[in-house]
Amino acid sequence: MTTPQGTYHLTRFPADPRDRLRAWDAADAYLLRHLAVAGVLGNAGTVEGADVPAVVVLGDRWGALTTALAPYRPTQVTDSFLARQATLANLARAGVDPSAVRLLTTQDPPPDTVDVLLVRVPKSLALLEDQLHRLAPAVRPDTVVVGAGMVKEIHTSTLRTFERILGPTRTSLAEQKARLIHCAPDAHMARGRDPWPYRYALPDDVGVLSGRPVTNHAGVFCADRLDIGTRFFLRHLPRARAGQRVVDLGCGNGIVGTAVALDEPGADVLFVDESYQAVASAEETYRENTTGTDRAGGAEFMVGDGLADLAPAGVDLVLNNPPFHSHQATTDATARRMFTQARRALRPGGELWVVGNRHLGHHVTLRRLFGNSELVASDPKFVVLKAVKK
Repeated sequence: MTTPQGTYHLTRFPADPRDRLRAWDAADAYLLRHLAVAGVLGNAGTVEGADVPAVVVLGDRWGALTTALAPYRPTQVTDSFLARQATLANLARAGVDPSAVRLLTTQDPPPDTVDVLLVRVPKSLALLEDQLHRLAPAVRPDTVVVGAGMVKEIHTSTLRTFERILGPTRTSLAEQKARLIHCAPDAHMARGRDPWPYRYALPDDVGVLSGRPVTNHAGVFCADRLDIGTRFFLRHLPRARAGQRVVDLGCGNGIVGTAVALDEPGADVLFVDESYQAVASAEETYRENTTGTDRAGGAEFMVGDGLADLAPAGVDLVLNNPPFHSHQATTDATARRMFTQARRALRPGGELWVVGNRHLGHHVTLRRLFGNSELVASDPKFVVLKAVKK
């Protein structure tokens, strides 16, 4: 990535030489050009003794913005463990001391002061809404607020969200199918309260969790209702046994793992996701539904790169509803990585259960990795598959 700030060799995380997806896009480059041309950051960070503005980078995809702006000692706020790890790797690749930046998650207390707020527009409008609400108290009328995204990522609802929470908003002309958002903070905005997290009761046809409450922090997939794939999965979950270690891999709001925990109180359940918002949701959903029950098994909640940090051959059952998007790109790379991690983590005889859209062909990948794949259930849209580690 070549910008006015310099040239950077960036990778996604985990780095994969076969991956043709870049760790930056035209929106990142457009925003960095704008900052240089408009002189938003002045000479701070390059002139000894110059005042450094409080720069906050929200939603940096793979650390491209944080790496390029490292001389200004920015604060990065992200919901993604993978983005955070990519940022650390890209800082190291650029020869930057990681202590030069402050890395926060969307669950951490937000910064007290924001002089420059840079926003990579997320796929989730809810996550944008939540994070703008959280940052708004630190934003002043003279705070520079600039958003960036590809044209297909910026909608009227995106602009209205900025305008409703921070102040008057306009967009730039498009360059290379990217666009900037300029927002002028209004100190007198009546922005209302942050509606997140959102809680609702599950429907009455999903087994042990029927009618029970679920908590969703902003950005969790299908946060305002039960998605149809998970609904189908809940109707066909395997029975765990007391003493088994079960993993809800890519747990989202945690209802799959919570269902297993309620159905078999003696099972140990690990909830794993790369989203800080998701794991917070899973923990709240689990606690609310199991407090006061006779749960003998334990529960663990982990933000991370799937099962990469688990010891091999220590898991009995993995339950997975894998995503098939990475930001705007459609890819099965995440699913393949999850399946590979599951095979390594499972004991011999352990099982991986997967729900997915029929057209994704997960059975082919499972047969290649496990040597077997069994169709457990299907409907016109979804399949539930089982693979056994031999």
